Amino acid sequence: MKSTLLRTALLTAAALALPGLASAADLTEVYHRALRNDPQLREAEANHMASLEARPQALSSLLPQLTGTGSYAHDELSSTSPYFTSTGFTLLPTVNKSDTKQWALQLKQTLFRWDQFAMLKQADVQVAQAEVDYRAAQQTLIVRTATAYFNVLAARDTLDAAEASREAIARQLEQAQKRFEVGLIAITDVEEAKAANDQAIATVIGAKRTLATTRDQLREVTGDAFDDLARPGDDMPLVNPDPVNEDQWVKTALDQNLALSSARLAADIARENISVARSGHLPTLDLVARRSGVNTSATTSYTDPDPSSPTFGQLLAFPADSWNNDRQIALQLTVPIYSGGYASSKVREAVYRHRAAREHLETTARATERSTRDSYLGVISEISRVQALKQAVESSKTALAATEAGYEVGTRTAVDVLLARQRLFDAQTNYARSRYDYVLNVLTLEQAVGTLDETRVVRVNGWLSQTVSVK
Repeated sequence: MKSTLLRTALLTAAALALPGLASAADLTEVYHRALRNDPQLREAEANHMASLEARPQALSSLLPQLTGTGSYAHDELSSTSPYFTSTGFTLLPTVNKSDTKQWALQLKQTLFRWDQFAMLKQADVQVAQAEVDYRAAQQTLIVRTATAYFNVLAARDTLDAAEASREAIARQLEQAQKRFEVGLIAITDVEEAKAANDQAIATVIGAKRTLATTRDQLREVTGDAFDDLARPGDDMPLVNPDPVNEDQWVKTALDQNLALSSARLAADIARENISVARSGHLPTLDLVARRSGVNTSATTSYTDPDPSSPTFGQLLAFPADSWNNDRQIALQLTVPIYSGGYASSKVREAVYRHRAAREHLETTARATERSTRDSYLGVISEISRVQALKQAVESSKTALAATEAGYEVGTRTAVDVLLARQRLFDAQTNYARSRYDYVLNVLTLEQAVGTLDETRVVRVNGWLSQTVSVK
């Protein structure tokens, strides 16, 4: 017996460990899956790592630059030239052959280049912006994961309510048919029940599709499917924001919001671009050390055309080898004089782009304030809304029971019962959705002030005390 239980436990653990298989999970587990598998976060991470290379690239231009070159060339030149011999004038064919090897080694050190110093300062800001953007991507992942997670739960709750409503309407249709057969009600009540039953079936079909779609959306973020998820219990706490001060939350958001911080850094980068562009009007000074060498092996050959020469008719070859070695150390000063207005145009472009970056910063600041206030009020209002909708569910149940009782004694019609049941269905789905909206507003408020992290996910996860099948 013990071995059987142990084998079952091991098989279950192995099945849950396999990636991609459906399993039960809570919000923390789903978030960890998203951290590992979400392609958007991996893309943000790659962009983050790429942006970190801005500083070593900017620093490299201030460090010594060592370059080496080398070449080899073979040349053959055939020519004729006038030649006077003892017998008179003739044209002398001549062949010149040469092999040239040359090399050069140059060391260049920047002494003054304003654009390179400005770009190094700019690179530090770019690295800071990359860090902020990556943290923002992590916070966005939390919100995206939570949204997809609670959308699945909301779809499951809607489907449960729809199926319960359909079953109740089906029973009502059956009762209506029996009551009609014995002459207690008119045929119109039966037709009303049939129409309501058809509508209930269509609603269930739509709810099943919505559930399947939301499960796929969650799998898109996490890379995995889940059969069971944890959801809030009836005792989920409804906690007011701390502090209960809207302006204080806005002030914190304007100081810490990551999107706003990134916009500020972008404005700083644009300002540094102006400094880089203005360097086009400034001189540059470099220290240049160079060593080079040229080695040429050459021969000039011709056939002796002079009959009086002892070498008449013989092929004569004369070497013309050479070797040069050059060493040079120089200070190289470059002064821009006129570039067709290019430098001035680059400065004007940078000024306009800085102006655009500042306007974008102002837009982001206003959007941050608006979203923070909206999230704060969302948390406050959702608390009251959850409580009101919970009471609405109880009231709708009581109203439905009273309407059904009135229908039995003939004081209410079938339409009254169907409308009461529809109100109960709406109250149940709205109540379930309102609890998830409350949680999402809590998370988006934390995101607005830049404090959203895994500890907040764990806190929210502690509110999830029930497990529900989402298949």
